[in-house]
Amino acid sequence: MVTNEQLYILIGVPLLFNATLIGLVIALSNAKFGRLESKMDARFDAINTRFDDMRDLWRAELRRVEEVLDARLKHIEERG
Repeated sequence: MVTNEQLYILIGVPLLFNATLIGLVIALSNAKFGRLESKMDARFDAINTRFDDMRDLWRAELRRVEEVLDARLKHIEERG
């Protein structure tokens, strides 16, 4: 015959074990997702830096083209 204390132990121990395992799995998944998030943030920061560099390059090139066009227009105005 099973006493009440033995019944509580038979039911409680597996519940506590399962709760502990679920807690460990959740902690592990949070750690993995945290690392993945930090890697993705680093990649997006690198992409943002590349876009900023390309924007600066385009601005410099457009400024150079504008200067060339201004010089040519000035030359044409002086000749005409």
